Amino acid sequence: MIDLTNVRMIIGLYLICVNLLGIIYFFVDKQKAKRQSWRTPEATLFTIAFFGGSIGCLLGMYMFHHKTQKPKFYIGMPVILAVQILLVLTALFIIPVDFKIL
Repeated sequence: MIDLTNVRMIIGLYLICVNLLGIIYFFVDKQKAKRQSWRTPEATLFTIAFFGGSIGCLLGMYMFHHKTQKPKFYIGMPVILAVQILLVLTALFIIPVDFKIL
């Protein structure tokens, strides 16, 4: 039997890390944009969001005022987050989970 406490902890740590990564990537890309340096590809930013970092990417966008004028981002990132929320809610209500105390 799989220990759900460990699974939840691993998923939680993963989500914290990938969202921090999203914030960091938006910060670094903003700094590079100011210096007109080599930039982070947009595909990289969307990949981070796709793999669970959508909240961090949205926070990074608005904290650093970066990519907020591009429809691809101000529409795309919330759509990715909405799809992820729907997937989680669907999984919670469709996949049976056995909650036994002992």
